[in-house]
Amino acid sequence: MTFAIAGHCQSTGRFGVAISTRPIGVGARCAFIAPNFGVVVSMAYTDPRLGTLGINLLRTGYSAPKVLSEIEKSDPNIEHRQICVIDRDGNAVARTGKKNKDWSGAFTAPGLVAMGNNLTSEKTAAAMASRWKALADAPLDERLLSCLEAGRDAGGQNGGQRSSGLLVYDREIYPYVDLRVDLHDEPIGELRRIHSEFAPLIPYY
Repeated sequence: MTFAIAGHCQSTGRFGVAISTRPIGVGARCAFIAPNFGVVVSMAYTDPRLGTLGINLLRTGYSAPKVLSEIEKSDPNIEHRQICVIDRDGNAVARTGKKNKDWSGAFTAPGLVAMGNNLTSEKTAAAMASRWKALADAPLDERLLSCLEAGRDAGGQNGGQRSSGLLVYDREIYPYVDLRVDLHDEPIGELRRIHSEFAPLIPYY
């Protein structure tokens, strides 16, 4: 029961993920980014090893479709997973295993994947994708967070959310933004509050 948006900003080269779910600790388990190479998100019955595998393949120059194909072949439980990959050329792919509950799926476009599993409806992911297009000129961290808010406002997931995270990398080996909320009745609203405090400090950090 998770929804997320992964994106690539062509003008800055940044990659990022905004994500929310009901279980705690989502910010630590699902999003993987290799600066200058790409992003992998592993959700549903997530296996963080798949994210590490995908990142290693992106670093060797594999395209997003090839990375996803290799992940599929490596995992006997792939039908329980939901995976997306975006590479440095903006190629974006996603796979939702057949054993995920409705509604589960993804919307993809160059540099974008908006996806989720066991959502209240496809409107959650569709709203994130729509908001992404509407905020083409916004900084990536703000763009992703706003998209996550749109997904929540469109219904979010079954059972509601209790944790959220926002992870963005620029071209350095350390995160540009890495914020998380756990065990909160409104984790996306709290993530917005924390981000508003953090954003002015980004140049300093």
